[in-house]
Amino acid sequence: MPPEPSRVCAIISALFDHPETPYMTQRRAVSLISGGLDSMLATKAILEQGIHVEGINFYTGFCVEGHTHAIRKHDRARPKRNNALWVAEQLGIKLHIIDVIEEYKDVVLNPKHGYGSNLNPCLDCKGFMVKKAREWLEENNFDFIITGEVVGQRPMSQRRDTMPIIARESGAFDRLLRPLCAKLLPATLPEREGWVDREKLLAINGRSRKPQQALARSYHIEDYAQPSGGCCFLTNAEYANKLTDMWQHRGTRQYELDDIMLLKVGRHLRPRPHFKLIIGREEGENNFLEGYRHQFIHLQTISHPGALALVDGIANDQDLELAAQLVARYSQGRDAPLVTVAVTGPHGQHTQLTVSPLHAEAIPADWYL
Repeated sequence: MPPEPSRVCAIISALFDHPETPYMTQRRAVSLISGGLDSMLATKAILEQGIHVEGINFYTGFCVEGHTHAIRKHDRARPKRNNALWVAEQLGIKLHIIDVIEEYKDVVLNPKHGYGSNLNPCLDCKGFMVKKAREWLEENNFDFIITGEVVGQRPMSQRRDTMPIIARESGAFDRLLRPLCAKLLPATLPEREGWVDREKLLAINGRSRKPQQALARSYHIEDYAQPSGGCCFLTNAEYANKLTDMWQHRGTRQYELDDIMLLKVGRHLRPRPHFKLIIGREEGENNFLEGYRHQFIHLQTISHPGALALVDGIANDQDLELAAQLVARYSQGRDAPLVTVAVTGPHGQHTQLTVSPLHAEAIPADWYL
């Protein structure tokens, strides 16, 4: 016998009065979107289960995207886009980009779990990112966190023994779901509560990218960022060497955003302990360095086409003559007997030097950073 209409109305009213009722509430997840394939696939896997997902991306200043790809000729074939924003657009989700430059300094300078092969604090970094996502989750009343981590993919942060450390130290605990390898790990809260179907999650492990590429094809995802690389410059040996050099010669391990941006650009030479040169290697880099002319002494050849160079540090007259010889070396006047170089101070004070370009063999290898 069907229930009375008044009884049906009472049931419907009760459901709306108690939005926590499971079958009336769409669960909400926040996904760490790096711009790479893994986070894209992890997010897609959860979207497929009817979960409302929003993305979050933390800006540390150390990422390649949106900067060097835009100004370097050898990156010309790469799409000029912020991959995190692009991934969010492809998935049809909202993306929150959060500046964490100041907070992230402690991760770079004092990593509890140490560095990787260069200056990459990968385990501390992942824990920091998940912690920030957990704080955002709590502030915005979301239910759980998604990452694109895969067991065995990264030597520091993505090992079976380090994944629990990230969950614990971030405070996320079992609200942290890793859809791409969930079946290899203990069930999390979203799985136990039935918010997501564990059987529809994956068991990817190891460093091979073939499973992810196959999964991308199954989702009809054809365009994505290079699947095997991260975007963090701290994993790059040349960049780490420049950062270490800067710390050593300044006598402090602090840094500002301009410092870490300039380390990404140009040819860096340190001919003397108290100053170094940053010389543009192509038009895009010269244009970028132009923006720093009012912060540094800068040099540029005027008798021959050549690069813009910044002097980072304190340079006397002899130092500037040496700098001019180096700048001439990297101009189209490198084989000329004499090259005229304009030297301009941060406040516009101007002079010219006519110098003989240094020959390649006269530049010691240890000047190059």
